[in-house]
Amino acid sequence: MTQLIVTTDSSTAGAIQRAGLADLVIAIERRLVWGPLPSNAELDAFFAPRGKQPHGLHWLDDTPAWRLEKSGVKDRGLIELFAECDSVELWTGPEPNAQLILLWLLDHCRSEGVATSEVVMRHLDITVGNIDSQRLAMLAPPAGRLTQDHLDLAGRAWRAYRTPTPQAWLDLLKTDLCLLPQLERSAVGLLEELPSVTSGLGATETRILELVAPGKVRPFEVFPGDQKPNERRVFEYWEVGALLDGLARCPSPAVSGLDEGPFSLDMHHDPDRHARYKQSRVSLTDFGKAVLTGSEDFCRQNPISRWWGGTHLTSDRLWRWDRDSRALVVPV
Repeated sequence: MTQLIVTTDSSTAGAIQRAGLADLVIAIERRLVWGPLPSNAELDAFFAPRGKQPHGLHWLDDTPAWRLEKSGVKDRGLIELFAECDSVELWTGPEPNAQLILLWLLDHCRSEGVATSEVVMRHLDITVGNIDSQRLAMLAPPAGRLTQDHLDLAGRAWRAYRTPTPQAWLDLLKTDLCLLPQLERSAVGLLEELPSVTSGLGATETRILELVAPGKVRPFEVFPGDQKPNERRVFEYWEVGALLDGLARCPSPAVSGLDEGPFSLDMHHDPDRHARYKQSRVSLTDFGKAVLTGSEDFCRQNPISRWWGGTHLTSDRLWRWDRDSRALVVPV
């Protein structure tokens, strides 16, 4: 094998493979914007050769087994595979989770002393999963050689995201991030998902309430997607479903009318329950209307326990984001 492309989305990987742009395309889809981050041991094992890692905690787990077996790389570690290839390219989208995967991967390359001149980065500004092969073959996103400066910046950013407070992540915005041109937008997008200083909601939760506000709205109308009004791209399908659950199934709900749940695999596997969920008509409660205007604080009426990077947000330790001043509000 001579040509390898690593990307952060399975549909993108499939499109690139069909277009014949590489001998092997590998997707890494580990979700880093939701839930606790992997432990240090799991982080170290992720890019290592296949051993006893649980499924989902190895970098090859999101690539079809047949594709890996056909290429003869089924259990390779990232550095091992890079060394076997004549060319390696990293194709990364602008979504925050994609940028976090890039940071993690580059930090691993830094710690392993990868020869940077052998790796090319391509930053994608559009979704390419649905582009036909002929158009994709002519797309040719701008390419840049990886340097030690890229690795150092990625390492700093990855460490900042993993710290137990968001302060180091905010401090990234005080430095020049142009080497990773999509990082600044992602950094801000993630900070906006911290509880607002006024409403107690993150930006995606706020957008959900805005879309529910007209009343009698079906749940999937507030989910993000192509040509849909929820333009937020920090969270994906399952995560948005959990956020909507959190707004509707709590001591002081902001949303009413959600007839089925929780938003789980069990619900999806039950046709009757899934149908009831889809046909629900959701509206804002009076409390939800007050939260949306900023006259009520969701977090003061409902318990909070969730992760933002390495920060565990709880009702007693709640970091907040002031969007107007682009500043953190420290827990009191």
